[in-house]
Amino acid sequence: MSKIYKLQFILFLFAVSTITAQFSEEFNTYSKLYPENSRVRLLKETVISITQENDELIILEQNKEEDLYLNESATYNSKSSVSSSFFFELNEINAFSYTFENGKYVESKVDKFTEKDELNDSFYDDSKTLSFIYPKLKKGSKSVLEYSQNIKNPRFLSPFFFGDYFPIIKTKVTIIADKGIELSFKEFNTSKVNIAFTKEEKRKKTIYTWVLENQDEFEYEPNTPSYTTILPHIVPIINSYKVKKETKKLLGEVSDLYNWYYSLVENVNKEAPDPALVNIVNTITKDKKTDLEKVKAIYYWAQKNIKYIAFEYALGGFIPRESNEVFRKKYGDCKDNSSILFKMLEIAGIKGNLTWIGTRSIPYTYQEVPTPVVDNHMILSYEENGKTYYLDATGRYIKFGLPSSFIQGKEALVSFGNEFKVKTVPVVDAKENAIIDSTTIYIKDNVLVGNSITHITGYPKINYFNSLENINSESKLKGFYNARFIKGNNKFLINNLEEINKYDYDEDFIINYDFEIKNYFKKLGDEIYINLNLNKDISDLKADKKREYAIEYDFKRYQSYVTQFNIPEGYIVDYIPENVSFSDDLITCTISYELKENVVFYKQDIELNFLVLTKEQQTELNKLIKKIEKQYKEIIVLKKQ
Repeated sequence: MSKIYKLQFILFLFAVSTITAQFSEEFNTYSKLYPENSRVRLLKETVISITQENDELIILEQNKEEDLYLNESATYNSKSSVSSSFFFELNEINAFSYTFENGKYVESKVDKFTEKDELNDSFYDDSKTLSFIYPKLKKGSKSVLEYSQNIKNPRFLSPFFFGDYFPIIKTKVTIIADKGIELSFKEFNTSKVNIAFTKEEKRKKTIYTWVLENQDEFEYEPNTPSYTTILPHIVPIINSYKVKKETKKLLGEVSDLYNWYYSLVENVNKEAPDPALVNIVNTITKDKKTDLEKVKAIYYWAQKNIKYIAFEYALGGFIPRESNEVFRKKYGDCKDNSSILFKMLEIAGIKGNLTWIGTRSIPYTYQEVPTPVVDNHMILSYEENGKTYYLDATGRYIKFGLPSSFIQGKEALVSFGNEFKVKTVPVVDAKENAIIDSTTIYIKDNVLVGNSITHITGYPKINYFNSLENINSESKLKGFYNARFIKGNNKFLINNLEEINKYDYDEDFIINYDFEIKNYFKKLGDEIYINLNLNKDISDLKADKKREYAIEYDFKRYQSYVTQFNIPEGYIVDYIPENVSFSDDLITCTISYELKENVVFYKQDIELNFLVLTKEQQTELNKLIKKIEKQYKEIIVLKKQ
């Protein structure tokens, strides 16, 4: 090796060693292991101590999070926060940055914390956020957060998670409980991770410990069911504890949870109803002949007149306000809406039932997790002739008999005084959520022009109404419908439109509109080629082949497109595609053509019978969509006579 090459090699080694020395050994290790990640959590540790003082349980939770930042985006993680509330009282907090300089970490302590209430236009509760900024964070830096909180109600132990959307080197959870305190633990999504669990009896304590090491990040994907369906986690439950020689039940059975819930609501609405409220009930029900008609009238009144604004503090998050207060303010949260519905039905001589329920973001059943973690919503239910009607007045435009979309398929804890029933909310049939489009098209001056009459029902109608509330000009209205009703190609343009039954709760929403589509068909010599598949909605359902998790949809749906194509004068049909039908448990799609005199009738029906698509179902659906898309390319051929 020549002297020049030796010198270059020495300089290269010096440069490499200099660059490496800028960072710690752990940085060099984890940046190689996780080159695509911006950070790695070195430690996530939670210690929960449960002690008994007389007949009360004292719960302290201590948390520590240590993060290492692997690239220049570290500065974007400088802002952080910790949340607290009445039941989760922040006790102590410390936060530090560690910058690697001259071969060692240099500590910088956070000395400024800013507290603010969690408040927006439609929601207020007692949650507070303590915000702060880690100083001097950069590539190779670390941050450490330590905080503790008092859990002021033993029913509110939270799940602890063993994974996140970034790598975690070590997760450790320890529960230290006085003997005589009986706990149980429900595991979810843990079958594919190796969590080490130990239980140790030590003096007058029972120590439970869970440890998971070297957990890779979980991939974030849009439209996935709640993270609780993906991330491994354990829900701790305090079943009971000893008071002297007696056992005090807390949770563990559905009846334990219900008895606590019922104790919070049994004394609500004992005062006489406001005379004005009585007058309203009598007025809106006076022409109604049946109880069902009266319930419907009261339900619609509440949707239209009681604005949903959540306002919760302490047990106010669980106890409905008096109906008279809700009536005077004309707003309330889900419990308050249920309270005034309950009272209005009572005024009309009808019995309603307060009902607790979890939205679809919560994956547990009441039997699996009989704790307040299982639900987050309250509605009113009404029983008649063996059918249960689920009344959620927090929304608007919800047709009577239709549950809120986000509680479909969920279990409901229905109160019957000292007794209860667990019922399952039905999933609304696809054909209840319909978009039915009847279109007539013809060729005029080398442009495809037409008229459509579209009927919209069920949840799609609710979505349309909620969107239309925010549209305040004719140009915005046309822009909205141009995007929603697009046919053929991006040259689709609505010229005139009429809205029928707008904001009506019961009737179909109907839109009648004229449109044109430029550059859609082809004219070659004596022939015209035109594709009558103006709507190719099913293509939007194709899932990414690399996707790992399920896809969740708001509701099942049905779409029907009937197109009447008037053949231009002097032309005849030379080719018409064959009728096809595709069907499995998830989807039904039929495409048909019929020639009658000088008109081609095209029809496409799509029925989507799923709320969640697993990875396996996505694969099968993609195969079916590929076959349907092949049919979407079919054209009819017209020939000049």
